[in-house]
Amino acid sequence: MELVEIKKGETGTGLLIENDGYISINGTKHNKQIKESFDNNDEWYVPKPFIVDAVFQKYGVKNANGRVYPENILRREVEKYQERIKNHNAYGECNHPSESTIDLGRVSHNILELHWEGCTLVGKMELNISEGFRRYGVCSTLGDTCAMLLLNGYLIGVSSRAVGSVEQKLGVTIVGDDLEIICWDIVSDNSTPGAKISMNGPEELQQYIESKETNSTKSMISEKLNKLKGII
Repeated sequence: MELVEIKKGETGTGLLIENDGYISINGTKHNKQIKESFDNNDEWYVPKPFIVDAVFQKYGVKNANGRVYPENILRREVEKYQERIKNHNAYGECNHPSESTIDLGRVSHNILELHWEGCTLVGKMELNISEGFRRYGVCSTLGDTCAMLLLNGYLIGVSSRAVGSVEQKLGVTIVGDDLEIICWDIVSDNSTPGAKISMNGPEELQQYIESKETNSTKSMISEKLNKLKGII
């Protein structure tokens, strides 16, 4: 079903898209081996499986779309999403379609693990790499394309796709209780403050766990959210 996307600054019910990070490919020994082999025209090397670490999303932090995801709502949806991870069907696409379903022909990755570090959702995803890409560097899947972009040093984003409502409460643009997470897709932009995806291992992501917003801004948002909880 095609949905109307709720754009930045808008309220209503529809498709909610939040772009949350990017991928880098310099760091751990095996990832350096990929990049060095590519740069030096040595023997082609692609790991199997091809896994990246990521910061996916945050609650209680205003993102670039000006929206705030309440803790209880986002945690609830992530908990529900764990069943897909368990069943190995936590798929995502390359680029966002304007639909609430996942097109298997466009699957670029599968999420392997999600967990919370404070208000930040982190985890791992595996790119859908073909045997042709592993052996010869031939791109025949969207996962191959994403991997090639990484090898060329391009930044790649991860973006949540969901359906739900957005409304203004006490000056805060807040996501409603009817939120349903569809997936996290691979895109080119980022909107969640301080979010990042990396092939360098989880250690590199630590600096992005806390929002770079000022303490006063975070305190103001927290105070308003607490008031909303009292009203609700």
